[in-house]
Amino acid sequence: MSAVPQRIVIIGAGGRGRDAYGRWAIEHPDEATVVAVADIDTGRRSALAEAAGGAAQYGDWPEVVADFAELAVDGVVIAVPDSMHVDVAIAVADAGVPFLLEKPAAPTLAELERLALHAGQVSARLAIGHVLRFTPFWRTIKQIVDSGAIGRLMTIEVRENIGFWHFAHSYVRGNWRHTATSSAMVLAKTSHDLDLIRWIAGDAPETLYSIGELTWFRRENAPDGAPAFCVDGCPVADTCPFFAPRYYIDALAGVHGHPVHLLSDDTSIAGRLEALRTGDYGRCVFRSDNDVADHQQTTMQFPGGLTATLTASAFTAENTRVVAITGAAGQLTGHMERGELVVDLFSPGAALPEGLPVARREVSTMKPMGHARHTLHVAMPSADLGDHAGHAGGDAGLMAEFVAALGRGTVGSGELSFSTALDSHLMAFAAEASRLSGTRIEFAEWVSSLGITPAPAERG
Repeated sequence: MSAVPQRIVIIGAGGRGRDAYGRWAIEHPDEATVVAVADIDTGRRSALAEAAGGAAQYGDWPEVVADFAELAVDGVVIAVPDSMHVDVAIAVADAGVPFLLEKPAAPTLAELERLALHAGQVSARLAIGHVLRFTPFWRTIKQIVDSGAIGRLMTIEVRENIGFWHFAHSYVRGNWRHTATSSAMVLAKTSHDLDLIRWIAGDAPETLYSIGELTWFRRENAPDGAPAFCVDGCPVADTCPFFAPRYYIDALAGVHGHPVHLLSDDTSIAGRLEALRTGDYGRCVFRSDNDVADHQQTTMQFPGGLTATLTASAFTAENTRVVAITGAAGQLTGHMERGELVVDLFSPGAALPEGLPVARREVSTMKPMGHARHTLHVAMPSADLGDHAGHAGGDAGLMAEFVAALGRGTVGSGELSFSTALDSHLMAFAAEASRLSGTRIEFAEWVSSLGITPAPAERG
């Protein structure tokens, strides 16, 4: 760690720039100082700048980039809308300043190619916001797998339970509802999961196949008489799971931050009702302009015979991830929200690695072979932002690592490497290409056809 706080510029003061990255810097003044905030929205910009103790304010990102030298900037956080990611990233990289870029790195394959072709300037300075690698839960899984405790890996299954209310908020009514203005759901939502699979597997896949559809949130499924906005006399208000006032007014009555603040600056009940009358978050979920898939499954095969599956669904009660990994000598299953891992070690005398960040563990003997079952309760962060933000400590973990890497001069290497993050982005675009075409993707050939050099295998 550097002896003095790292001087940080935040470009984009929306939910991620403010609540995830800016919040961490403000709460860790010995490690980071927000010296400037750039955002075209005066309210967002001034709120973050004032919370940071009077940081300099800029109306647009080119203005602050031009002042990097004067500001003596050590690092930059880019949290602008997805469509702007590559333009801002290339400008910051060309200025010679290391930066953290919110995921996805690029919303389209063409933009990702543009970023990758600029890799000479970008890769040594760029970290991607794949926050789940930095959660205690997934780091424990990685440590167990890498130790060899469950033997050679055979299968990885990750299930992304999006949560029926969360999907309606973000992918039917919200900013990620339309591919043209954001990106496909497999990138916008499950790029985290693909990154985890790539990270655990230690290599890029050989083949990939994906299926999925937008099946339910369509106009033909609207109840008879359903209006364009929920508050305009919906005849099924009492029974519809997605009735907007039930979520934004009843369930979140005491919440004035995320996600309620996205409706309006006025988070009173009257303010919320007014926003729901005309705003996107008040729309009937069957009458929005969404086009992203509401469920999708992707299968992958890796070198050495390892196979993996990723299931993402809007139609779940929980907003969490569950995982199952099988190996030649054991099995691991986990539930992220509960912070619980169950590890069965098949071999007599087998042991888990030392130093796991667990708060509690139990060991039991299982019939009929008498193998050991270890139930681990991972030490979860004491404070988070709830199921809509924070990512179980991943936001804070990533920001802490980024700032530490700034002090060491190691941004762009190790777990902040852009080259391996590039693989998971390419996996997402390949999955969408497979879903739309109905064909299996030979990953290396497909990547080569783009003119992109695949990342080297990352093991251990």
